[in-house]
Amino acid sequence: MPTWLVIIIVIAAILVVGAAAWFVIEGQRRRRLRETFGPEYDRAVKEHESPREAERELSSRVKRHSDLDIRPLPETTKDRYAQEWALIQEQFVDRPSGAVVEADRVLVSLMAERGYPTEGYDQQLADLSVRHANALRHYRAGHDTLVRHRESEMSTEDMREAMKHYREVFEDLLTDAGEGAESHGKQATGNRGNGTRRGDDGTARRGSDR
Repeated sequence: MPTWLVIIIVIAAILVVGAAAWFVIEGQRRRRLRETFGPEYDRAVKEHESPREAERELSSRVKRHSDLDIRPLPETTKDRYAQEWALIQEQFVDRPSGAVVEADRVLVSLMAERGYPTEGYDQQLADLSVRHANALRHYRAGHDTLVRHRESEMSTEDMREAMKHYREVFEDLLTDAGEGAESHGKQATGNRGNGTRRGDDGTARRGSDR
C-alpha cells in the first residue's frame, strides 16, 4: 500500500475519532446543562435563536455563579428569617398587597444574605437559575403579580397566589434548594396561636374567609 494512502487513512481515522469525541463531549455538556437548569434550559432555548446560543448563555451563568461567594445560612439566621416571614403572612389578613411587597423585599434581602448580587430582577433570575432553577417559575409568577398590582389593583386572591409563589422561593433559598425545607417551612408558616387560621398557602385567614 502506498505511503500516501496510509497517511490519508490515518488522517481520516483521526478525524473520525475526533468528531466522535466532540459529539460525546458536546452531549455530556448538554446533559449537564439540562440537569443543572431543568425547565430553564427549555426556556433559554425558546428565547434564543438556537440551542447553541442558549447553551452559551447558560454556560456563562454557570461561570458567573462559580465566581460568587454563595454561602449557607447559620441556623440563627434561618430562624430570624422564618420568624420575619411568619409575621408577613400574618399581616396578609389586613394588608394583602403590603404583605406581598414585604415578601418581595425579604426575598431580595435573603438573596443578598446568601451572597447573591441583587442589582436587578433579570440578573437575579440568571444567578438563581444555576442552583434554584425549579423555584424560578414561582419567583416570576409572584413578581409579575406585584408589577401588575402597581399598574392596576389586583384582587385579594391574586395577592394570595403571589404569596404562595413567593413562599416557594423563600423556602428554597432558606434551605438551599430544598434541603430541610419541610422543617423550616413548618416554622415559617405555622400558626402562632394569635386567633388566625391559615390556608394551604400559609397566609393567615379569619372567620369565614375561605
